[in-house]
Amino acid sequence: MGILTLSLLAVISLAVINALKIKSDGIQDVQAMQHRLTYIKSVGLFSLVFGILGQLLGLFTAFGSISQIGSVSPEILMSGIRVSMITTIYGVIIFLISYLIWFGLDYKLSLQLK
Repeated sequence: MGILTLSLLAVISLAVINALKIKSDGIQDVQAMQHRLTYIKSVGLFSLVFGILGQLLGLFTAFGSISQIGSVSPEILMSGIRVSMITTIYGVIIFLISYLIWFGLDYKLSLQLK
C-alpha cells in the first residue's frame, strides 16, 4: 500500500507541475509537453498493475497458508479474498484519477493551441 500511496502522490505532483506550466502560457514545445503529460498516465498504469500484483501475492500467501492448515471455513476464505482485493481497488482508483487528470490537462493544452 505504501508504494501505491507514493504513486498517488507522484500523480498529484506531476499534475500540479504540468498544470502550472500549462497555465503559465509559456509552452514552447507542445509535443514535449504532451509527452510529459503521458507520465501521469504511466504512473497510473503502474499503480493498476502493482495493485493487481499485490492481490495476486496476497492470494498466493493465503492459499499457501490454507494448504498447510487443511480445511478452512468459507467465511475465513472470503474474508481473505476481500482483504487481498484492497490493493487492486486502490490501484484502480489511482489509475482512474490519473487518467482523468491526464485527460483534463491534455484538453486544457489543446484549448490553448487554438
